[in-house]
Amino acid sequence: MTSRRTTAVSATAAALVLSGLAAAPGAFAHGSMTDPVSRVAGCYAEGPESPDSAACRAAVAAGGTQAFYDWNGVNIANAAGKHRELIPDGKLCSAGNEKYRGLDLARADWPASAMNSGAHTFRYKGTAPHRGSFELYVTKDGYDPSKPLTWSDLEAKPFATATDPGMQNSDYVFTGTVPKKSGRHLIYSIWQRSDSPEAFYTCSDVVFGKDSGGGAPVPAPSAPSEQPAQTGHGGHGGHTAPGTTTGTTAPGGATPGGDAAPSSAAPAPAAHGSGEELAETGGDAATPYLAMGGAAVLGLGAVVLFATARRRSAR
Repeated sequence: MTSRRTTAVSATAAALVLSGLAAAPGAFAHGSMTDPVSRVAGCYAEGPESPDSAACRAAVAAGGTQAFYDWNGVNIANAAGKHRELIPDGKLCSAGNEKYRGLDLARADWPASAMNSGAHTFRYKGTAPHRGSFELYVTKDGYDPSKPLTWSDLEAKPFATATDPGMQNSDYVFTGTVPKKSGRHLIYSIWQRSDSPEAFYTCSDVVFGKDSGGGAPVPAPSAPSEQPAQTGHGGHGGHTAPGTTTGTTAPGGATPGGDAAPSSAAPAPAAHGSGEELAETGGDAATPYLAMGGAAVLGLGAVVLFATARRRSAR
């Protein structure tokens, strides 16, 4: 193969790669619950290389560290509201994604956030904001955390919902009324985008009152800070830890260990009329269009190069 043809083929391949990235529906959307703290976010905050809690250590042993560096990506790209059809029992916390299989471990010692019945302000870190709706479910009375989580373990209807909630310090913020519960439970969140079929899922372990469900002290999880407790990987797997924000509260309104949840990786959304940030569809709307434009230009250049090479080789 001549150098001209090699150049043309390389340029064409690069154009196809860029085109794929530009079209990927989940390329710019990520997030996870931080109040109450989700399992994946809590284990990331502990430090994927050497977590503090036994549950997070077991989760890393089961699935590796990468899942926790990618703590904001527990998703199904083509969910389109078909959550129960796509996610099998026992795999709700991983959303059926093998990469996050450690989150599905049935254990009664997952770090849990203190929770009270009644009004509560929920926070969901949107590391790439998008319009969409949130549904929060809580487990039924008699929930046994030592058994795999199933859809039938959740109450039939969400106790809190929100559509296009405003953002504060890169968090989606919305309120809901938590039903009366006691002991250890789990809050399951579904964030379904309205501009894409993609959806995100989280499991947040919570304890109502002082009952841990087993008599042992319950460790409280922390929301992710700018870097995990151990920063051996930093930008591991192409994901860098988002920047720190201020004013982000942890469960119960406290800021655990002085850490704030990470800020959005996307540019700040447009200001809402109430003074809150409103999530923009696509985060930085210019980003995917710039990517597609660049891919188109590169693709056109590849075609020209390839045609030129063919003409010259035919002479």
